[in-house]
Amino acid sequence: MQKSEMFGFTLEMDDRTEEEKSRKKAEKKASVFSMSQEAPKAPMDTDYQEEMENTKPQIRFNLNFDKAIRGVEQPDNKKDNKTYNRERLFKAVASRDVRQLDGLYQYLHQNRKKLSDSLYQSYGKTVLMKGLLHLKDGKNETVDLIINISERIGDIKEFVNAAYTNSYYKGQTALHIAIERRSLHYVELLVSKGADIHAKACGKFFQPHDGPNFYFGELPLSLAACTNQPSMVDFIMENEYQRAKAELTDSHGNTVLHALVGVADNSKDNTEFVTRMYDRILKTTASLHPKLKLEDIENHNGLTPLKMAAKTGKIGIFSHILRREFHESHTKHLSRKFTEWVYGPVHCSLYDLASLDSCERNTVMEILVYGSDIPNRHEMLQKEPLSQLLEEKWKKFAGPMFLFNFLGYLLYLIIFTLIAYNKKDGKPPFPIEDDLPGYLYVSGQLLTLLANCYFFFSGIIDMKRKRPKLQTLLIDGYYEILFFVQGVFFLSSTVLYLCGQDEYLSLLVLCLALSWVNILYYSRGLRHMGIYSVMIQKMILSDILRFLFVYIVFLFGFSAAVVSLLIDPPKNNATEKGKQSRLFGHSENQNCVEPTFKNISYTTLELFKFTIGMGDMEFIQHYKYKEVFYVLLIVYIILTYILLLNMLIALMNRTVERITNESTSIWKLQRAVTILDMEKRLPCCLRKSFRCGVQKKLCTALGDDSRQCFRVEEVNWNKWNINLGKINEDPGCWDHAQTPGSDTPPQRGRSWRQLILEGSRRWRTYQSTETSITEV
Repeated sequence: MQKSEMFGFTLEMDDRTEEEKSRKKAEKKASVFSMSQEAPKAPMDTDYQEEMENTKPQIRFNLNFDKAIRGVEQPDNKKDNKTYNRERLFKAVASRDVRQLDGLYQYLHQNRKKLSDSLYQSYGKTVLMKGLLHLKDGKNETVDLIINISERIGDIKEFVNAAYTNSYYKGQTALHIAIERRSLHYVELLVSKGADIHAKACGKFFQPHDGPNFYFGELPLSLAACTNQPSMVDFIMENEYQRAKAELTDSHGNTVLHALVGVADNSKDNTEFVTRMYDRILKTTASLHPKLKLEDIENHNGLTPLKMAAKTGKIGIFSHILRREFHESHTKHLSRKFTEWVYGPVHCSLYDLASLDSCERNTVMEILVYGSDIPNRHEMLQKEPLSQLLEEKWKKFAGPMFLFNFLGYLLYLIIFTLIAYNKKDGKPPFPIEDDLPGYLYVSGQLLTLLANCYFFFSGIIDMKRKRPKLQTLLIDGYYEILFFVQGVFFLSSTVLYLCGQDEYLSLLVLCLALSWVNILYYSRGLRHMGIYSVMIQKMILSDILRFLFVYIVFLFGFSAAVVSLLIDPPKNNATEKGKQSRLFGHSENQNCVEPTFKNISYTTLELFKFTIGMGDMEFIQHYKYKEVFYVLLIVYIILTYILLLNMLIALMNRTVERITNESTSIWKLQRAVTILDMEKRLPCCLRKSFRCGVQKKLCTALGDDSRQCFRVEEVNWNKWNINLGKINEDPGCWDHAQTPGSDTPPQRGRSWRQLILEGSRRWRTYQSTETSITEV
């Protein structure tokens, strides 16, 4: 093969006969229709007949072009065992039989061919990849042979770095396959031969999408980490040929740490391997590149590994990152938790607030509080230091502000109620009276208007920021929607009032009723009232909504049937009219409009009364087809009064039992939403003064490592006896007792019982020594 440096094309040698070329052309024409519909998803490998890619037009030099002119008989390749084509090579390496490759080097050398030629590839898949996919006990002797042959031919770099061209597995190289097959031997061999340690497998199969896929971060280092191969990771990061850069990102901007977070699934075994690998890569990177802050790298969505764990609900790796603590002096700066002091079972820890506190932009707390699509964010907000941090914010500023808002809303309700109660009669808008009550009335109207304008616009802003989905309406948008509807009612009523429409009053009273209902929003300030309010919301949005949907179907269905069935009786009997007039309390000379079941609204109301046991059938006596009406009525009562109402009661009982524990978590989340909303309303100067935590200088390998930390004191009776060596008031520096050359041996990990037994043993040894000296 020859390559033109001027024009950049490659000239390959082609020794195929005309018969072979004709057969290939026929196969290509037969598959033109299927290829035009959709490119086939060629399998990565199969034990059955593999779909091979048709050879594409290439610039090739035919070695046999002059033999026909000179009358030289061309060899029959079908009978020539020394002729190697793609199918024969693939079959040989798949069988792991090196004897089938005897004479391969001589054939390639004589015909000036290379194993990286396109004639030996199928969708970019080479014979090397085929061989690596067919390892047995981690070995395939044909792989070593073809690598040796390629190196002797002179195309080893192109051969080991060839990648899939099919869109499904695009970018995958032999190195990816060797790592996936967990063969450290071949990974070392490929890297030593020049394999690209930063090759990216970016095909559809390696991207997150609906359907089978394995997203591992595209890079070989990420693949080794996500498949739990510690020794492989160590080699890739520390080999002498080409070291992998841990800070390198894939097409999504994710590093190897992001990829580990992506494969976490919150199960116990998975969390153990992911956390171990995460720490291993952090430590190795810190030793190789001390100044590199690998955890601070953000992907294209602006997420660090910690933020990504919060965003995707990976609570296992999330908790580990928050509470990660390294005790070795050279890795202590990688910790996010520092033990300040320990006394018995009481631990005082300093937690790094970087990327956590809502004082920053796009923090973990904001992601969890406003992330309506995160399924287990209730549990994640209970992890330390987030739980204590929210409590501290509530006590510091959110609680007093919440109380002030409650008092302001209560004053608004009182003014609104007085304005609505003292409404004027006549045609709106009413003139302003020139006296004190008139001015107070107008002032109350203006204050009520301003308050509802605030509710309207703040509701739009909150819904835009939180964007709750239908299934998370209970947690994220319940009261925001109610306050927004309240504002809509009042503003609509104001428009009708100014336009002189009497219908303004109907919207005004709806707004008044809803305003009193919305006072339950402030119940979240108290634990028991907040939990009770959450249960009410849950039942309204789940059981009662479903009941109302089914009940309205029955109610309108039977109402339409009754209205269609009954025919009004004749009204010629004056005596009957007199009876009806006396029945309604009217005199005979008064005009009385008799209610009739021909009216759909009246019929609907009467059937609703039957549902709650207050129905009256007196007006049905003079209608025809009373028997059919009775049948409809009985069926309606059975379906609604007996079935639906009792089912609703049973479902509500089950809901209360089921969400007893969940309600506490939901209430805490709602209060967290309130805390962050209060914090956003603070001016910048006050927000900084109310910031939680303390600035601490921690003893680490980086020197005076200054961080904003939050102090949390915990009581743990299960681990108190393993921290005896940490009793030191100097934060982060307790491990000086374990440093080499220290006179005091470390005491960590020894219980009180062990210390007492050791003291007794030493005392007995001392007494026996004294006795021996006395005897001498």
